[in-house]
Amino acid sequence: MWCGSQGQAPGALQMAAQQGIPSSALRVLEEALGMGSTAAGDTAEAVAAEGAYYLEQVTITEASEDDYEYEEIPDDNYSIPEGEEDLAKAVQMVQEQATDTQILEQKTVLSSKHAVPEAIEDFLCNFLIKMGMTRTLDCFQSEWYELIQKGVTELRGGGHVPDVYTQNMLLENENKILKKDLKHYKQAADKAREDLLKTQKERDFHRMHHKRTVQEKDKLINDLKGLKLHYASYEPTIRVLYEKHHALLKQKMLTSLERDRAVVQISGLQETLKHMEIGHTFHAPEIRVVPNCEKENAPEGPTQKGLREAREQSKRKTKMKVSTKDSEFPTDMQPNPNLCLCKENICPAKFDYKLNNIFRLHELPVSCIATHPHKDILVSCGEDRVWKMVGLPKGNVLLTGLGHTDWLSDCCFHPSGNKLATSSGDTTVKLWDLSKGNCILTFEGHTHAVWSCTWHSCGDFVASSSLDTTSKIWDVNSERCRCTLYGHTDSVNSIEFFPCSNILLTGSADKSLSAWDARTGKCEQSLYGHMHSINDATFTPRGHMIASCDACGVTKLWDFRKLLPIVSIDVGPSPGNEVNFDSSGQVLAQASGNGVIHLLDLKSGQIHKLMGHESEAHTVVFSHDGETLFSGDSDGTIRTWS
Repeated sequence: MWCGSQGQAPGALQMAAQQGIPSSALRVLEEALGMGSTAAGDTAEAVAAEGAYYLEQVTITEASEDDYEYEEIPDDNYSIPEGEEDLAKAVQMVQEQATDTQILEQKTVLSSKHAVPEAIEDFLCNFLIKMGMTRTLDCFQSEWYELIQKGVTELRGGGHVPDVYTQNMLLENENKILKKDLKHYKQAADKAREDLLKTQKERDFHRMHHKRTVQEKDKLINDLKGLKLHYASYEPTIRVLYEKHHALLKQKMLTSLERDRAVVQISGLQETLKHMEIGHTFHAPEIRVVPNCEKENAPEGPTQKGLREAREQSKRKTKMKVSTKDSEFPTDMQPNPNLCLCKENICPAKFDYKLNNIFRLHELPVSCIATHPHKDILVSCGEDRVWKMVGLPKGNVLLTGLGHTDWLSDCCFHPSGNKLATSSGDTTVKLWDLSKGNCILTFEGHTHAVWSCTWHSCGDFVASSSLDTTSKIWDVNSERCRCTLYGHTDSVNSIEFFPCSNILLTGSADKSLSAWDARTGKCEQSLYGHMHSINDATFTPRGHMIASCDACGVTKLWDFRKLLPIVSIDVGPSPGNEVNFDSSGQVLAQASGNGVIHLLDLKSGQIHKLMGHESEAHTVVFSHDGETLFSGDSDGTIRTWS
């Protein structure tokens, strides 16, 4: 039978002790359980103090109230009628319910301090029931109560066993919780230690930074004080220099007046000299017949001295005129013929180019392509130090140029088409006679590789740009450098003459474009807006617009008349290597580092792509009629699109 208990279980061991069962059997049982009566009592008191409730199965036996000895009845013949067994259970249940009702009515709470610990036989029975050992339980009960009835076993007064397993479970659970909390606290402590070390390091860093900032502030304050004192010491010197400047200005004005007076005197002397040479004066024969010794010893007057200096200056000017071959920059430029062509060209722009043919002309990458101004001929330059002239549309090689000692970077046709200019990494610019195929002139003067070259529309000048941050203008007739353009702070990658003008356009790795007057060599205007190195820049055929591309794939359009940016197109991140307009000025082509040719419609703003290069596209150029497009690849081939 199962019942609830709070440490009160008057069990069989107590009855056995009352009946005088020997204590030796109880002692043997206690030793088998591994505990003494003292430990059991302490544990029982602890359990009673805690007030633990538990369920147990109790076998109720009728205790004998007298000393009558019953005879043992064999199990086979002993049986209890079914009705009597049910009646006994029913009576016991009614008694228990009545007892519970009384307790509830009285609202009496049993004190846990007077709880009786569990008896030994109850502990063993509970243990066997918990373990599910029912057969062992039956054997134990049969043998145990048989010994009690025979009087062989005696129980001592303190033979009680606490519920050790319950205590062990509670202690194990508490131990697990404590271990878990300990682990959590250790982790928290480690994290706090790491945070503390990190905070200490940050504190030390900020402390050092603060000290350094304070030191720098003190140093700046001292420097500022020193500069103020230094500036104060310079004020008197500046005042003195200012006075000297005014005195020099006055002296310069007086000197200019004396110079003008001297010029007037020299003009008069030159007129006198002309009359003497014609023979209108009678003093000339007398001067010629004077002996040398007398002429040397005779004092020379101011008039004679002036005549002699004028004569020598005239001779010098005559010699210079005979020896110089410098060309003159044209002053009356002809109107740009492309203006009329653009007005007459009313055909719509073409964008549906398709790959037509591939010419393999070089062993190394193609660096430049130029089309002949009047014929169906193109010239390609490569990094294999060779340029080749090719007939179109078959692509047969007409001429090969050898002479440069390093890679070729650019080429440009003479306006008449009978000459070619090439620039190279060997720091030279060469001019070639296309009728003979030989080099007729070499310009040397750059200190680093030459990136680009261009012809003036008059055909007497060639301009070049170099890695040495300068550009040069070369006179073809006098075969010398007429002017060097200084102003860029990095490599000058592109140069081009404005159509039918003396204006030069340069694009540099310092991210700026510059417009120069070729006659004076001065920078007239600079354009800023690119964020990366400018690789190429060019004019439209009409000359009213500039296109430039940089190393990050950004292409910009500029209004050359207003010197302002119009639009920026980003097709990066691959670099833009070269840009060129078609003859109508409506389409702009860009050769990109990823092998794509981008075509920009200037009217609609749409971008069309030509896919066909297997590697990087270095150069792109239109034919004069705009029906064909030529592009150079880094694999040494030229692709034609039509």
